[in-house]
Amino acid sequence: MRLVFLGTGTSYGVPQIGCSCRTCTSADPRDKRTRTAALIESGGRRLLIDTPPELRLQLVAAGVTALDAVLFTHAHADHVHGIDDLRAFSVRQRGRLPVYGAAATLAELGRRFGYIFDAAPAQPGTSKPELSAHPLDPDAETEIAGLRVRALALPHGDRTVLGYRVGPVAYLTDAKEIPDTARAQLAGLEVLVLNALLPRPHPLHLSIPEAVAAALQIGARRTFLTHLTHDTSHAELAARLPDGVAPAYDGLVIEVGAV
Repeated sequence: MRLVFLGTGTSYGVPQIGCSCRTCTSADPRDKRTRTAALIESGGRRLLIDTPPELRLQLVAAGVTALDAVLFTHAHADHVHGIDDLRAFSVRQRGRLPVYGAAATLAELGRRFGYIFDAAPAQPGTSKPELSAHPLDPDAETEIAGLRVRALALPHGDRTVLGYRVGPVAYLTDAKEIPDTARAQLAGLEVLVLNALLPRPHPLHLSIPEAVAAALQIGARRTFLTHLTHDTSHAELAARLPDGVAPAYDGLVIEVGAV
């Protein structure tokens, strides 16, 4: 199994527009953070998690030419506004691409992007994504493209987002905390991904200290932090994290099962 970090930045991305801070002007390529998304590959199957605004650039950079399904964490703009780029896959595959998420998330996507989910054909000379929506029950396991996927309900302000466990990998982003019900499903992980927004508390997201504390409690062999802001550069953050916890960066590939 492989985990590919397509994007690791918060909703502004890094560099932020008009910002001249040390991270935004850094020459370290690991400090260039597009909006958050990931790819899980196993046995020739590919699951995409979220469709941020930079999706086309992310997928081209990663050499992705086919997808089997898309998992949505929630419907905030930084996680879904690249959804039109999925037309490259539904057109090439000549069929609807299955997408999964909480029922409320899929309903919101249907309202905002109705042309993607309706049955009307594209106008002559044009194309559009053709997606089929499949609601997931929180804290239940579902077979998706031959892989066992467990959806985990996580609080995010007045919303509930879904994290996902696929075998030895769990990807949890935009969570304010990891509830006991979700934590109980995270035993024996090889790789854990957690959002870690800022060095200080935030009302909607885990802070970096909170994410580190959660990582140590969950006890995965390796934990990677994502959804990062410009407050901390990659090198600075990596230097102060405990063993087994590291910041992710765009383009990072983790071979699961490798030492």
